[in-house]
Amino acid sequence: MLRLICRCARPNRALIVLWLASCASIAQAANSYPVSLPTKASFRDCADCPELVVVAPGKFTMGFNGGEEDRPEGPTRAVTIRRAFALGRLEVTQWQYAAFVAATGHDSGAGCQGPLRNGESGNWSWYEDADWRRLPADAPVPRAMDPVVCISWRDARAYVEWLSRRTGQRYRLPTEAEWEFAARAGATTQYPWGEAESGACSQANVYDQSGRDPARRTPFASCDDGQPRVAPAGSLAPNAWGLHDMIGNVWEWTQDCYVAPYPRRPVNGDAVELRGECALRAVRGGSWRTSMFRQRSSWRGRDPEDRKSDIFGFRVARDLR
Repeated sequence: MLRLICRCARPNRALIVLWLASCASIAQAANSYPVSLPTKASFRDCADCPELVVVAPGKFTMGFNGGEEDRPEGPTRAVTIRRAFALGRLEVTQWQYAAFVAATGHDSGAGCQGPLRNGESGNWSWYEDADWRRLPADAPVPRAMDPVVCISWRDARAYVEWLSRRTGQRYRLPTEAEWEFAARAGATTQYPWGEAESGACSQANVYDQSGRDPARRTPFASCDDGQPRVAPAGSLAPNAWGLHDMIGNVWEWTQDCYVAPYPRRPVNGDAVELRGECALRAVRGGSWRTSMFRQRSSWRGRDPEDRKSDIFGFRVARDLR
């Protein structure tokens, strides 16, 4: 915040009016002037706002010419992020989302998807008595610093719109391009730490030895991150740009409408949006119980806007003036 002090020698009503108008115009100009912040600098706009990290503009190759049969990750394309932006250092936490609900009365609704209880058949189950406060399938009570989950894309949008109103800044969900650019943090390998799955556990809470479920056939990483379930946000080391949990922990909603294969445009970091209804939104980053193939920087999930799952959360982005 820029604090301006104006003084005049002798009080006069007309001069005071002119003085106030001048100060207001100077302050408005100052607040709209571009502010230079160094890359990886962190800041926050309020005490319970997410901490943000500055991401500088740059170019990268987005996507991968492959993927699962029905989930292509290409074609690869050159993307130029033309403007610096800020991204949450951590995934949005339970206590931050609770502050939003307390301030607005926002109702995320009952019910959340989660893993099966013992003896049930299938892959997933819907738990009507679960929500972001009470996780499904007898999971432990969420801790304050755990990433908030059982949150739909629409809930995440409501949260960033509230932050925008509260701070006067433009908060939003990151685009797919911004997310992948920040997750890679300059790396060109399939994981931010390299090509080997075994390197995951220094900076990503993934499906590994400590969280392995013998009843599941899902391939697991050979390393051990010490986190058998979801981890408090920021428990492991950040990536090269100071961002925690970009890979693993919980899936993260992005702004984009999911389109596959990638359309030719945009290639400037903007979100892919469709006219009319968007059936599926893109999610990124994997989770603590996701196979390693889906933890790669380029892998793309696709889910309805109203889906709620105990491995789905989000982080915020913010425009920089």
